[in-house]
Amino acid sequence: MTNDTTENESKRQKTITHAPHSSLIPPPQLRSIVSGWLQDDIPSHFDVGGHVVGSTIQKAELWMKSSGVLAGIPFFDAVFAVCGECSIQWEDDAIEGKLFDINDNKKIKLATVTGPVSHLLQGERTALNSMSRCSGVATLSNKCVQIATSQNWQGEVAGTRKTTPGFRLVEKYGLLVGGASTHRLDLSQMVMLKDNHVWACGGSIEAAVKKARGVSGFSQKIEVECQSLDEALVAAGAGADVVMLDNFAPQKLKEDAKLFKEKYPHVIVEASGGITMETMADYFSEHVDVISQGKLTQGYDCVDFSLKIVH
Repeated sequence: MTNDTTENESKRQKTITHAPHSSLIPPPQLRSIVSGWLQDDIPSHFDVGGHVVGSTIQKAELWMKSSGVLAGIPFFDAVFAVCGECSIQWEDDAIEGKLFDINDNKKIKLATVTGPVSHLLQGERTALNSMSRCSGVATLSNKCVQIATSQNWQGEVAGTRKTTPGFRLVEKYGLLVGGASTHRLDLSQMVMLKDNHVWACGGSIEAAVKKARGVSGFSQKIEVECQSLDEALVAAGAGADVVMLDNFAPQKLKEDAKLFKEKYPHVIVEASGGITMETMADYFSEHVDVISQGKLTQGYDCVDFSLKIVH
């Protein structure tokens, strides 16, 4: 191989972006979250296993063992950054959002981690857990997005706030990698007035929306969970930006969404409540802008990875 070829290959490798969405995550937040995971898993005093293996520099290879969409590289990287003295070399095709099809008990090498062997083993399970679950969310999300695309539905597939406590960032990130929308990230990002909010303040949707608008101003959207077309019309009339038609039968949803859009074409209509990958196509309509599913972050299968010391 000539020097020019070697130089060009080196430049090409440097331009590969293995995690295109990683810049969304503030490094201090990522490090804090990962440090908490490791604190939960690593013994508070002695790591006898780490003592047994010592701190010689060794390599471990990351293998993907089941089919799925790769996601979670920032969390994998951060685990070994916190463990310290480790470096990771990702394979060229290890790019988040890529679907890997693994058949016949084969596996695919994604990366090589180099560092003190005790550090490799301290970070192993935490790194694999985060990547396995993030990839699981991305895989299920991607399947749903592909269903929408195949039927030419122009709306957005979204998750919900039904995430695992302490693991929200990973699951929301997995939604994005899979091509879905995160929905609101937390209670502060968007106002959502659910049935409990309305009932708790006297049963008036209009009063609840106006009270919320009084403190959220122009910078936050307000969404109202509605059980009927009449409630949706009241919510929009009071100034809601989004109405959620909750637990509607598919045909009823399509009919009411059409009637609603005739009066409020610029208000977003979200369909939610008991919708799954198997049933979501029944809800597709030009008058429905968003279909959200709690199962995207509650019912996903994990993707199988392993990290093996090279010997």
